[in-house]
Amino acid sequence: DALPTVRAPTLLLVGSLDGPVIGMNERALAALHCEKQLIIIDGAGHLFEEPGTLDEVVRHATRWFLDHLASPQRPAQ
Repeated sequence: DALPTVRAPTLLLVGSLDGPVIGMNERALAALHCEKQLIIIDGAGHLFEEPGTLDEVVRHATRWFLDHLASPQRPAQ
């Protein structure tokens, strides 16, 4: 299993209506040894097709990327 070797911060997003995938994501979360977070989107199915759920995914992903993939400081010029 490769999950324990992952070192990059990892965000897992899953819909609350996607029961089997929630369990898979919970097991993946437990196997990861890096900074990690599992967010369950209330009222969302597997494809986040329910009104507003994809927008919520975008908000969470945007926040995660801004927090974890910020540009390094530029040297003074």
